Amino acid sequence: MQTRNVAHVLKELLARDGLSATELHRRTGVPQSTLSRILSGKIVDPADKHIAKLAEYFRVSTDQLRGRASLAAQAATTGHAELRDISLWDDDTPIEDDEVSIPFLREVELAAGSGRFVIEESEKASLRFGKRSLRHNGVQFDQAKCVTVRGNSMLPVLRDGATVGVNAGKCGIGDIVDGDLYAINHNGQLRVKQLYRLPSGIRLRSFNREEHPDEDYTFAQMQEEQITILGHVFWWGMYAR
Repeated sequence: MQTRNVAHVLKELLARDGLSATELHRRTGVPQSTLSRILSGKIVDPADKHIAKLAEYFRVSTDQLRGRASLAAQAATTGHAELRDISLWDDDTPIEDDEVSIPFLREVELAAGSGRFVIEESEKASLRFGKRSLRHNGVQFDQAKCVTVRGNSMLPVLRDGATVGVNAGKCGIGDIVDGDLYAINHNGQLRVKQLYRLPSGIRLRSFNREEHPDEDYTFAQMQEEQITILGHVFWWGMYAR
């Protein structure tokens, strides 16, 4: 089942009405650069002021525009349902006052062929989030990071290549909520797992437990294997394929 978000819904609405992003900008006053970034998936959580204008123009609810409610119900009562094209932008496009650019964490090899990695922030890759939504989810702007999921251990919830938002402000053992998702630094390897607190340590659990059984680590083993919690996963997104 395809995960729907504002980009999917807005494309449908543009196509339905035969509009371009440029024409939508002219009719709603929403900046064309903002529309382009929404449609390209670079803004995953647009500001409420933009969502409200777009929803009002297309006569849908803000929840429907954000993909939280089906457009089918709207179509049944209004005869409407919608889509269209995007324009390009680049990473140098300035962010708006109500947005924040969240950096990606990445594995960096310390020396060629050494097999040793360290986790650093990417100097280029980032995603944009609305400040209000981060505040609503208890995430400080400077504590938010993004991580790319690799492998099949978190199927069917998270596919290889999925992106997760991480709240680095919740990185202690005492912050663990059993069963929630967390990003982990395992000796330089980025991992995303469900975490559980144990009397003697922690348990790492994958959704794909058939191929990836539980991993239990004592506090001593966590130190030996250099396992640290990077933060709590507060958001995720991925393309359907």
